[in-house]
Amino acid sequence: MTQINRPFRPLGRPFRPRRHRFRRYPSRTVAAASALLIALTGCSSDGTAHSGASGKRHGPPAPVWRTDPGSIAALGDSITAGFDACTVLADCPRVSWATGTDPAVDSLARRLVEQPATHSWNFARTGALMSDLPEQVASATRRKPELVTVLIGANDACRNDVAAMTPEASFRDDFARSMRQLRRALPHTQVYVAAVPDLLRLWSEGRKNPLGKQVWKLGLCGSMLRDPDDLTKPAQDRRASVQDRVRAYNSALAEVCGKDPLCRFDRSVFDYRFTGRQLSTWDWFHPGARGQKELAELAFKVVTRAGR
Repeated sequence: MTQINRPFRPLGRPFRPRRHRFRRYPSRTVAAASALLIALTGCSSDGTAHSGASGKRHGPPAPVWRTDPGSIAALGDSITAGFDACTVLADCPRVSWATGTDPAVDSLARRLVEQPATHSWNFARTGALMSDLPEQVASATRRKPELVTVLIGANDACRNDVAAMTPEASFRDDFARSMRQLRRALPHTQVYVAAVPDLLRLWSEGRKNPLGKQVWKLGLCGSMLRDPDDLTKPAQDRRASVQDRVRAYNSALAEVCGKDPLCRFDRSVFDYRFTGRQLSTWDWFHPGARGQKELAELAFKVVTRAGR
């Protein structure tokens, strides 16, 4: 009789075949392993790109400012419309600092755009307030410009009296609304925003001309220019109130523009130390052709500046 060899097992313990078992790891161990996997693959658990050890996230590239836009749309008030720069009480867009065609001014469009006659547009309107900017934005977006220039706000401070000046909050809200409107329509268009000019300096320079003071009596910017030779404290306080409001406007422009990576605010328009030579000989208030040329030069420096 043949003997059969069987594996030894203790008596009373039934034989069960062995099954492969998965080992349960503590949750901390699983979390550590997941973190290591994220670091090695460069992806987070939700699929977001990650750089690993550096801790920096790789999002979409930041917008890059181009110094050679192919088209320009100008928005603003009488300054950009060239009012009183050529003849009395009339717009003169050919000498506009932004889109003018006069070689003596050498506008921003002439300096930057290869075909300024067909690829630059001026939507500025004499007398425009900041509250009118959204309407101009709507007109500009139809042209799809690569650069939009904005110079507006002097009329918000130049009222018959200081009480009629546009409140700072309203000014800010209207500008922010205009920027949102522009950005929704043209997400990649660049925006150049010029500061509201120094109206107190305008008073101090323009009052040197006797004819200019006579023109001012017609009611031009009464909040600042009324009674230009009155140096009493109430008159000085009135002018200081206007200047404070202009500074507040410029702070609002800088803040709103600063939140947009494709917007540049130009404070130099306020800081520029202009003289009577840059003022219109018709009203000693608006820029003349020389003043328009200086504005074009200031804007060109900012638009073509390297970096932010």
